[in-house]
Amino acid sequence: MHLADALGLTDVSSSSAAPTLLVGVDFGLPHFDQGLVELGLLAESGGLKPVARLTCKRKAPDPALFVGSGKADEIRELALMHGAKEVLFDQSLSPAQQRNLERHIGLPVNDRTLLILEIFAQRARSHEGKLQVELARLQYLSTRLVRRWTHLERQTGGIGLRGGPGETQIELDRRMIGEAIKRTKERLTKVKKQRNTQRRQRERNQTFKISLVGYTNAGKSTLFNTLVKARAYAADQLFATLDTTTRQLYLGEAGRSVSLSDTVGFIRDLPHGLVEAFQATLQEATEADLLLHVVDASNPDFPEQMAEVQKVLAEIGAQDLPQLLVFNKLDALPSDRQPLAFEDSYEVDGQPVPRIFVSARTGQGMDLLRHALARTVRERLPNPEDATQDVRDLYRNSSDGASDPSPDFGTM
Repeated sequence: MHLADALGLTDVSSSSAAPTLLVGVDFGLPHFDQGLVELGLLAESGGLKPVARLTCKRKAPDPALFVGSGKADEIRELALMHGAKEVLFDQSLSPAQQRNLERHIGLPVNDRTLLILEIFAQRARSHEGKLQVELARLQYLSTRLVRRWTHLERQTGGIGLRGGPGETQIELDRRMIGEAIKRTKERLTKVKKQRNTQRRQRERNQTFKISLVGYTNAGKSTLFNTLVKARAYAADQLFATLDTTTRQLYLGEAGRSVSLSDTVGFIRDLPHGLVEAFQATLQEATEADLLLHVVDASNPDFPEQMAEVQKVLAEIGAQDLPQLLVFNKLDALPSDRQPLAFEDSYEVDGQPVPRIFVSARTGQGMDLLRHALARTVRERLPNPEDATQDVRDLYRNSSDGASDPSPDFGTM
């Protein structure tokens, strides 16, 4: 039996286009997604088909059913009415709440955290990305060892059996997951060392490092492709990019090339395990000389999305790095929301940050962005001609030293 099956967890990715009921609970926190728009996009990205939405207000989660028995009855009736095959909550559920809800409703129940993990598992392409997702999934599974079947209470062990004397099935699985987490962390440590070697090489070459950051589906990969004329995967969906891609970008006005990295997108309530697991990838952002903070200007909730990005940047220690705001998707803005100026500043955490409006899809504003990047690089790095002259002087001095007579060490 597969470990996830033994744990009683529904594999979201295997429920392709499964009719799903979306549930959100308003606990009075700011920016509650009343329409469950983002959860709907996440569900579609994960291969689910939202058929109905239900929201309610509570002061605090119900310890047993999260929403209380009355609302759980309503969820069951609504799911039956719309033919939903599973229920998806916008908030994270405890293992006990998930188990109790499934028993009460009679359908598989998943939460936002598992859905994001499943999407990451579907999208990871590189060896590193797959390792990071596997670590996050294992850490999530380790919290779900609340068993659903009586066989889990049986004890195993003894002569010829795996496990020590009196070791229960739950202890065996906990140990298996612990060992898998340890192995995955060791493999990620090796990958991290390789990345550090590559970074040190770039530092020796005095490469100016730029990292793209932003909320998921803000258009980072499209902007990346437009800037470097690459073919990194870009799609109008959440978490289209998980693996860091780095290319050289030549800035003619600065007379040099810079290193440009496309990173994983951020999202509200990003599971902490994922932030921790993706430290190796996100390290590209922490060690950048400049962050290009890409914002979906067409999204009315962009201020909240920017706040979430700043929150994650603070978690990884990158909140104080210089930023250039790139308000993307200018072509999707209605005429009454078109900017008066394509270059200005916008306040972030109480500080004015330079801002440029672009459309990575149509190319509008891209020349202005390249000009701003070249200006920033010129301000931060010495003139490349000066660096070349320094090398020539060093070579000349070395040559002059070589032509001098050998020092007299005296007669042997």
